[in-house]
Amino acid sequence: MDSKREHTHHNLTMLTDFYELTMSNGYLANGKGDTVVYFDMFYRKKPDNGGFAIMAGLEQLIDYMKEITFTEEDIEYFRTLKMFDENFLEYLRNFRFSCDVWAVPEGTPIFPHEPIVTVRGPIIQAQFIETMVLLAINHQSLIATKANRISRAAEGRAISEFGARRAQGYDASIYGARAAIIGGCSSTSCTIAGRDFGIPVSGTMAHSWIQFFGDELEAFKTYARQYPDSCTLLIDTYNVMKSGLPNAIRAFDEELKPLGKRPVGVRIDSGDITYLSKKIRAKLDEAGYPDCKIVASNSLDENIIRDMLIQGAKVDCFGVGERLITAASDPVFGGVYKMSGVEDEFGNIHPRIKISENIEKLTIPCFKSVYRLFDRDSGKAIADVITLHDETIDDTKPYEIFDPDHTWKRKTVTNFIAKPLREKIFDNGECVYESPDIMSIQNYCREQVATLWDEVLRFENPHKYYVDLSPKLWNERQKLLSEFTKK
Repeated sequence: MDSKREHTHHNLTMLTDFYELTMSNGYLANGKGDTVVYFDMFYRKKPDNGGFAIMAGLEQLIDYMKEITFTEEDIEYFRTLKMFDENFLEYLRNFRFSCDVWAVPEGTPIFPHEPIVTVRGPIIQAQFIETMVLLAINHQSLIATKANRISRAAEGRAISEFGARRAQGYDASIYGARAAIIGGCSSTSCTIAGRDFGIPVSGTMAHSWIQFFGDELEAFKTYARQYPDSCTLLIDTYNVMKSGLPNAIRAFDEELKPLGKRPVGVRIDSGDITYLSKKIRAKLDEAGYPDCKIVASNSLDENIIRDMLIQGAKVDCFGVGERLITAASDPVFGGVYKMSGVEDEFGNIHPRIKISENIEKLTIPCFKSVYRLFDRDSGKAIADVITLHDETIDDTKPYEIFDPDHTWKRKTVTNFIAKPLREKIFDNGECVYESPDIMSIQNYCREQVATLWDEVLRFENPHKYYVDLSPKLWNERQKLLSEFTKK
C-alpha cells in the first residue's frame, strides 16, 4: 500500500495567505531576505475543555515542504498584481526550501503553549510556510483529539469513522479520516482514505438497499447470499423489533446457517438505541447468535456514547459521523505560528516576544527544546518542561519544576526520566525523518495516552497538566517583559 498516493494534482505552494508574500517582497527589497529566524507553532486552548490534544497532520506538512515550487503560471499571476519587484519574482522562480524543522511526532499528547513545530531558516521561507503549517496541524490535530475522546468513551468498543459526506470539503473528509484513525478509530467509511493510507474500511448497506427490494426479508437474504462472510444487516428501515430483527434472524437461519457461516452484526441508525440494543441482544442470544454484534450510528459523540454505556446499552461497535469529522462541539483548534527569535550574522540568537493585555497571548521567546518527565516506577507523565535549546535536564538528579505564571507553585521531582518531545524533521531543507505508517501512529498514540493520569483523561474538569519553563528560559522571558513594559 502506497501511503503517499496523491488524490489531487494541485500544487499547494500557492496555498498561503497573501500577506506572507507582501512581507517577503519587503524583506528581500530591504536586504533582509536571508536573515535567519525562528518560528514556533503552538496552541492555546484544549478542544472541548479537555485535558490534552493529539498531535496529527505532520506527514502532510512534510509532503508540502518537500514540494514547494513556484511555476511560471504562479510568477505571471504575481506580475499581474503589480505589487512585487522583479527581483522577488526571480527569487520565487529559484525558490529552494532550506529550513530546519523540529516537530512533535504524530499521535503524541500535546498541551497548550509548548512548541509543537519549530522552524529555523531564512525569514522569507519560514514566514511563507505559516499557512500550511497551521492548516495541516490544526485540522488533523482537532479531529484526532475528538476521535480520541470518542474512542475512550467507548471503553474498548470499535469506532468506525462515518463522516465523509458531512465533512467540509473532500480534503477534510480524506485527512479527517486519517486523523480519526490516529485518535483511535478502528476503520473508516471513506474509501479513498483507505486506499491512500492503508486504513481499514468498513460499511454494509443503506436503507435504500431494503427500499429497492421492497420486501425486507428478500433484501436481507440477497445481501447474506452475496456477503456470507461479512454479513451485517441494517434493521431499522421499517420497524426494528417487529420486522427488522425478525427478518434478519430469518435471513441468518436460511442463508448463513446452511453454509456454516455466522453473521457479523446488525445495525440500528434511529430510535432509542440504548433501549433497542438491550431488546436486540436478548433476541439474538435467544436465536443462537450471541456472537452477532450490535452496531449503532446516528449523530453520536463521546457524551452520548458514555451515557448509553452508563445506561447499559448492549452496543458492540459505534459508527460516528458528523460530530467526529467536523468536531462539531468545538470545531476550531486555534494553533498559532509566532516568531521567537532572530539570528544575527555571527549566529547569535536574539529572542523575540509578543506581549498582550490577554496573558494567554503572551508568547514564549527564544529557540527552545521540550522535555516530558516520566515517573520511573509508574511510567506516568509528570509534566512537560520547555527549556532553552542548548539545555539538558539531568534526570539522575532531583529537578525543581514550577508554574511559570504562579511561581510559588513548585515541586521537586525525583526518580524520573526526561525525554525530548520533538524530533528533527528537516535539516537545511532535506527531510531526515521517515513518517511511520498510520496504524503504527495509532498504536503509539494509544501508548502515549496511557502515560497520562486518569485525572488528566477526564472529559469534564480534567486535572491541569503542567507545562513549565526552565529557570533560564523563565528569566529570559521576564527580562524581555521588563524591557518592553518600561517603554
